Amino acid sequence: MLDQREHVRPEVVVTGMGATTPLGGDVPTSWSALLAGESGVTALEDPWAEQLPVRIAGVLRKDPAEIVDRVQRRRLDRSQEAALVAAREAWSDAGAPEVDPERLAVVVGTGIGGALTMLDQDDRLEELGPRLLSPFTIPRLMPNGAAAVVSLELGARAGTHAPTSACASGAEALAVGAALIRSGRADVVVAGGTDACLHPLSIGGFARMGALSTRNDTPELASRPFDRDRDGFVMAEGAGLLVLERAEFARARAARPYAVLAGAGVTSDAHDMTTPDTRGQVRALTEALHDADLTPADIGHVNAHATGTPAGDITEARGIAQAVGTHPAVTATKSATGHLLGAAGAVEAVFTVLTLRHALIPATRNLTDTAPEVELDLVTGEPRAVPVTAALSTSFGFGGHNVVLTFRSPS
Repeated sequence: MLDQREHVRPEVVVTGMGATTPLGGDVPTSWSALLAGESGVTALEDPWAEQLPVRIAGVLRKDPAEIVDRVQRRRLDRSQEAALVAAREAWSDAGAPEVDPERLAVVVGTGIGGALTMLDQDDRLEELGPRLLSPFTIPRLMPNGAAAVVSLELGARAGTHAPTSACASGAEALAVGAALIRSGRADVVVAGGTDACLHPLSIGGFARMGALSTRNDTPELASRPFDRDRDGFVMAEGAGLLVLERAEFARARAARPYAVLAGAGVTSDAHDMTTPDTRGQVRALTEALHDADLTPADIGHVNAHATGTPAGDITEARGIAQAVGTHPAVTATKSATGHLLGAAGAVEAVFTVLTLRHALIPATRNLTDTAPEVELDLVTGEPRAVPVTAALSTSFGFGGHNVVLTFRSPS
């Protein structure tokens, strides 16, 4: 029998997770590498990288080409391949739910989309002319391409959505997925994010902004969230997808949930294209707590967006302290993965759920001298074993996009 809260607003549970990251080709290997303190950041060995001021990145540990068959690869951008790999793992992990296709939705966000295809085909156009462009050019470069690919794979007909909110895209996809279930439009939603655009244009563009770390000689030490000596983020590629279900639907099929996606806060700064604003982040944090019917005292952990940029980390640290307090144990997993752009929020949601599940908070790599402006309980050195029943995962993007997700342990 459903409780009154379920009648008013269906509870949303996480029943499956998939990811491909610079740490590993799936969730178990990525999580194990994260706990072991490994780094997914490496030197770029491609000839095109030699001309760049930044020659390091977080490259996928396992090439999607090893999993996606050759015929499919001709039709897909690398970002779409990564999304498909993560979706297959998540769906299998959830036990391949038997759900009416008209009650199954897909939401896959991306910050850049099929840019590798666009750039590659533009080169081909210049060299060979329009008649030799790939007939799959448009489906491969569309920002909604990854969402469409996953929808086709699963036969989802309740809606296919593709939030494009810069580095908050993956997190916003999960917020949209939860809203679809709460509104009654879907029983199951596969949601998350993907990005794969390690290219001279993207790396050179971010470098020209002064946003990237320039530690070319020590890639594994380059991503340094909250550290006094941080000098920018490290670009990376990857994908993370989660299976969200209406709790009643999951119970009916005897699925064991990992966690409850209890709330989300989504705000915008309307302040500056690239400079974050503490006020917008505080509002998102506060809304995420209110939406989950929790208080700051309930939160034991925060998986911070923390990219390692000089201004961004301080803005976020102040926002967390103001909205939540300094008591939660905070970690920054981009120190190990690099910044997965539109996939970051989804992969970090996976790590947050696993933290709840295993009562183990991953340590922040490369944090040897905390910036004096940061007054948070940062997890460093070794993973911290501590029971956590509720946690936040924060994501912020250029354009002033703020998304905070609240997860709690299942009842």
